[in-house]
Amino acid sequence: MNRIVNKIVEIDGGALTSYTGDYEFYMGQRALADKQQQAQFERQQAMLAKEIAFIERFKARASHAAQVQSRVKKLDKIDRVEPPKRQQTIVFEFRPAPRSGEDVVMLKKVSKGYGSRSIYDGLDFHIRRQERWCIMGINGAGKSTLLKLVAGAAEPDDGTVKRGPSVKMGYFAQHAMDLLEGDRTVFETLQEEFPQAGQAPLRTLAGCFGFPGDDIDKKVKVLSGGEKARLVMALLLFDPPNLLVLDEPTNHLDIATKQMLIAALGQYEGTMLFVSHDRHFLAALSNRVLELTPEGIQSYGGGYTEYVQSTGREAPGLHS
Repeated sequence: MNRIVNKIVEIDGGALTSYTGDYEFYMGQRALADKQQQAQFERQQAMLAKEIAFIERFKARASHAAQVQSRVKKLDKIDRVEPPKRQQTIVFEFRPAPRSGEDVVMLKKVSKGYGSRSIYDGLDFHIRRQERWCIMGINGAGKSTLLKLVAGAAEPDDGTVKRGPSVKMGYFAQHAMDLLEGDRTVFETLQEEFPQAGQAPLRTLAGCFGFPGDDIDKKVKVLSGGEKARLVMALLLFDPPNLLVLDEPTNHLDIATKQMLIAALGQYEGTMLFVSHDRHFLAALSNRVLELTPEGIQSYGGGYTEYVQSTGREAPGLHS
């Protein structure tokens, strides 16, 4: 958005506000406007309290009747300043994930192709506990294929893929949204997956992922793509696995939910393997980089920020 847009229209708190500038300018102006409105609200509240205190003190005294009436009329004419209205994002906190062994996933001499096209030929890849690998490469390089191999959603043509015996895996892919039962409500979907959880925890979970109040009674078939993605993510993270395999997890998420997810995953103590074209997601959550190029596969110690510093380039798909 910083590279492309020069005007932003925000819908929030029941109001529509336009900003002329890029996304960073919008964020700065929004924060400034909120700060100014909050200060104005507090000044007015202090003034109102003072006036109301005067009225309450002297309303029974005939000698102050004119002054009291004057102040009552003044208060009636004042345009009340409202505090800043913002959508509330509930913070999601992970339950502790079960500890895995040091060796989480081992790929040895893996080959995989589709028809006459070879994607991998003799790939060796070792994922260890608490590593957070982001997989990067141009479209068609094999990023999603690698995630499918790790998750067991695809089998290698040759070689082996082994997961550690204590690994509990959660896999998010775009097709997962198509597997939701359309006639169930959001709450029924959560309750079906976690029948022992109780209503209060499931309602809190739903609220964290953008289904507050009566939204929990929406049928899955009427949900948008973003709402379905949030529901799948809630199902995945309520009882957290110790290995998360995520294929473009932020694609359908609104900004507030994406920020909540990044904050939650920042506290996650398990192992991660993910594909994303969101630089904030990459920078905040990765501590290893695997880059798939036509010349071969290159791994980098350190996360996405260190990758950019050492290579002088952004991930494919993030270029202007």
